[in-house]
Amino acid sequence: MGLEQGREKWEALYEKHLQKHPERFEKFVLDSNIEVEPVYDPTNSPVDYESDLGWPGCFPFTRGIQPNMYRGRFWTMRQYAGYGTAEETNQRFKYLLEHGQTGLSVAFDLPTQMGYDSDHELALGEVGKVGVAIDTVEDMHRLFDGIDLSKVSTSMTINAPAAVLLAMYIVVADEKGIDRSVLSGTIQNDILKEYVARGTYVFPPKPSLRLIADTIEFCAKEMPKWNPISISGYHIREAGSTATEEVAFTFANAKAYVKEVVARSLSVDSFAGQLSFFFNAHNNLFEEIAKFRAARRLWAKIMKDEFGATSDRAMMLRFHTQTAGSTLTAQQPLNNVVRVTLQALAAVLGGTQSLHTNSYDEALSLPTEEAVKVALRTQQILAYESGVADVVDPLGGSYYIEHLTNRLESDIKDEIDRIDKMGGAVAAIESGYMQRRIAESAYRFYQGVAKGEKLIVGVNIFTEHEEQKFRVLKVDPKIRLEQIENIKNVKARRDSEKVTQSLNELKVAAQDKNENLMPHIIECVRARCTLGEIMDTLRGVFGEYRPPVVF
Repeated sequence: MGLEQGREKWEALYEKHLQKHPERFEKFVLDSNIEVEPVYDPTNSPVDYESDLGWPGCFPFTRGIQPNMYRGRFWTMRQYAGYGTAEETNQRFKYLLEHGQTGLSVAFDLPTQMGYDSDHELALGEVGKVGVAIDTVEDMHRLFDGIDLSKVSTSMTINAPAAVLLAMYIVVADEKGIDRSVLSGTIQNDILKEYVARGTYVFPPKPSLRLIADTIEFCAKEMPKWNPISISGYHIREAGSTATEEVAFTFANAKAYVKEVVARSLSVDSFAGQLSFFFNAHNNLFEEIAKFRAARRLWAKIMKDEFGATSDRAMMLRFHTQTAGSTLTAQQPLNNVVRVTLQALAAVLGGTQSLHTNSYDEALSLPTEEAVKVALRTQQILAYESGVADVVDPLGGSYYIEHLTNRLESDIKDEIDRIDKMGGAVAAIESGYMQRRIAESAYRFYQGVAKGEKLIVGVNIFTEHEEQKFRVLKVDPKIRLEQIENIKNVKARRDSEKVTQSLNELKVAAQDKNENLMPHIIECVRARCTLGEIMDTLRGVFGEYRPPVVF
């Protein structure tokens, strides 16, 4: 029996079976608005192996960026951590490293993210709440006390003040006698997605792009192991976008950064290998796996065809993944362990380079030590017990996975083309286009939840009315007073003339659009200028951004 005849026979059987067992939905549709067929086979999912899949470690990298992927080395297990003072977060870092974490990931409090010192009036009530408070390089010294920066990879989720926090990290290494060329890690530094989805922007787009290009150029020359930007789709997805929009908007932003650096006469091959990405792992296992594979293939094509990249490294999509915080529920929070496991599995099967697994109690508070350990153990069980890391791209060749990969790549490319026609990411952001699309997608999703069309266990199905009690982590409000005292002590000991001189030199350099600001920021940090003093100096030159109103 031929393939076509076999499918016809199955279709007849399928129609007959529906009379006895009608399906749960009239249509099965993914959040990306892709309708899912009951079965996939060569008749509705043709695959060209060489062009669509290729070989692991080879262009277009659909099956992974390394020839042997996790058979040689697991992904970096990087738990996001930070709260209160630098000393408290340092203890959490050491706890995680003792339990098998292989990379650090720093969460900063809101004042630090916005470029304010802890003694600023706008910092009241926020110091140390959603991350660690860092005001001066002395805080950074305490944050990494007893941790060898030459042997650990550090990721820092910081955006508008990213250049300042990177400078602090460099000065800490310098003062510990560690050459900056051996430092490895990442600063998020993706300001465009802040305008779109997250909101911790400070400066307008043009000077913000300049600062990012400064860090990329500086790292390309002096810090070859450091990723000067993590271009983030994670927060775009958390704000409510679909999987298609997550990748499309991320790549549109990435293209803007690449163009900004190429305009400085840097070869794309000289810096693109240090670009990293950050994606979300959501609930639909197969959609997420296909998303990661499609993104890897499409980015390779963009870098080769649009920017003329010739080295494999410059065409590789290297990305960190975090499980979806927006899917965590305060109702029946232990259910989140299962959600996180499935999302982590999608990231691993999709070929991630590093992974953060959320803690089950994060819908209630900052994670407790017990919950963090369960989240880390989730990764370790996947790595050491499940067998999913033993084969490269184990779902490659699945008719369903390949169909979704092809479809998502096509849809993502169409969305990027629309943005290109508007003039690129900055134009799309300034017009409110990206913000509006995300808001519409978020509305459709939660409308589906409200109507019972989108089911969430413990929320609108299998609910419980008994109150469940869990231990939550609370941050002591006295932390602000401690930080203010630390700032006073630093200011009392520093050389005021060096502070004034370094800030003036930074101001002059900022007024010169052709000068790289990183060396000047490093000197300000070395002189013990505070984060707020450095950012205020730049505010005085660049101004502050005010967003468009989007309805």
